[in-house]
Amino acid sequence: MPNLKDLKVRINSVKSTQKITSAMKMVAAAKLRRAQESAEAARPYAEKMERMVADVGESIGGIEGAPPLLVGTGSTQIHLIVACTADRGLCGGFNGTIIREVRTLAHNLKRDGKIVRILCVGRKGRDGLKRQFEADIVETIEGIGRRGVEFADAQKVAETLTTMFDAGGFDVCTIVFNRFQSAMTQIITSQLLIPFTAPETADDEAGKDSAGVEDTGPSAIFVYEPEEQEILADLLPKNINQQVFQALLESAASEHGARMTSMDNATRNAGEMIDDLTLTFNRTRQAAITRELVEIISGAEAL
Repeated sequence: MPNLKDLKVRINSVKSTQKITSAMKMVAAAKLRRAQESAEAARPYAEKMERMVADVGESIGGIEGAPPLLVGTGSTQIHLIVACTADRGLCGGFNGTIIREVRTLAHNLKRDGKIVRILCVGRKGRDGLKRQFEADIVETIEGIGRRGVEFADAQKVAETLTTMFDAGGFDVCTIVFNRFQSAMTQIITSQLLIPFTAPETADDEAGKDSAGVEDTGPSAIFVYEPEEQEILADLLPKNINQQVFQALLESAASEHGARMTSMDNATRNAGEMIDDLTLTFNRTRQAAITRELVEIISGAEAL
């Protein structure tokens, strides 16, 4: 059984840890509010951007001269996975879920004979993946979101992707991130960035009747000025910027939510540990007092 001094030292140590976790919880809660507002405000813009690119791309998706960012390179041999994690830990399973998803995706692609390359956004992703995929990690981008996610951060990542794609570094690019739902819930999302894939929305069902049969009636004809190829050449890189920006915003909000929840649980656990240690300390002290009294009484009776 530990002595009273050891118990007192341990109680003070746990109390110090509890103060740290409580402070981290409050800091994460303050950051979460701003990050959540930014992520939710950017969602409609990202969705409309995808719809606009999809509408313009429908008319030239199958013709010669379509931008490679829209139709791809004609091959699916080389896959680039962008893993969005944090630079720091102490945020529960936030980083671990992304690492497991990327690991599973990479194993499945390699099993199918594909070449896998990984771009890590966040130091924790690199640390978790380098043991198995060190040779496949092409670059690590750190420091994003340290003072809030800025559009310049997304541009930095997007420019890296487009530069690698133009140089033939990959054929297909998928970004893996946590989509924010609540402080306790984050949804792992794998989104195809390159080549562009039209999002599936409720608007896709608007052209069907109640029986689910597609409406073959007349549709509107749009005339573009300048040509669709010129519009898409400008829109597609901007869409990649926006989708990366949205993923970084969602990831930042998810990180702060996970850290707040994790630190709240740690603070509660520290409180329970302090109660248990205090009870043990009191019992040990009472046992020591009782033992001393017994020794005094025994000595007096012996005289």
